[in-house]
Amino acid sequence: MLVGVLALQGDFAAHTRVLRGLGAEVREVRVPADLEGLDGLVIPGGESTTMTLGIEREGLAEPLRHLAAAGTPVLGTCAGMIMLDREHLGLADWRCERNAFGRQIRSFEADLRIPGVDGPPVRAVFIRAPWIAEHGEEVEILASVDGHPVAARQGNLLAISFHPEIAGETRLHELFLRQATVHA
Repeated sequence: MLVGVLALQGDFAAHTRVLRGLGAEVREVRVPADLEGLDGLVIPGGESTTMTLGIEREGLAEPLRHLAAAGTPVLGTCAGMIMLDREHLGLADWRCERNAFGRQIRSFEADLRIPGVDGPPVRAVFIRAPWIAEHGEEVEILASVDGHPVAARQGNLLAISFHPEIAGETRLHELFLRQATVHA
């Protein structure tokens, strides 16, 4: 199985390590040609404005839309959740609120129960995290914090507003890889 990790900005190296540790072959995605042959794609956390500029600079917006429209599983974490929303790549029927929980000093951790993830709650690390401010009926909310959606699924898109790769949490990547295996 070949999984891509968008590597324009953000914490792509940590996702690459987690995915390789789970047995996936990983390709860092920087240009449209890097999307060819992928069984799944991770859009990592980082800074969404910088990611948007990089996607525009490299001509990746339409190829990313095509990849997702073809049914390829996509996992977006933190800024990756933002990149999937209506106002960015327009792949998901949700709109994110950036830095919704506050500035970096307001970072926190929480334990979340997420459907499809067995065992103890997922340890979620929130750093300048977004939340889903509004969403359409096709969006399944998987977890919330203080009533604000922080994990969601819509078709082949799985998005979380936290950083499992920082907490050493691999079960969300495993969930994503199971989707990618079915797609492959």
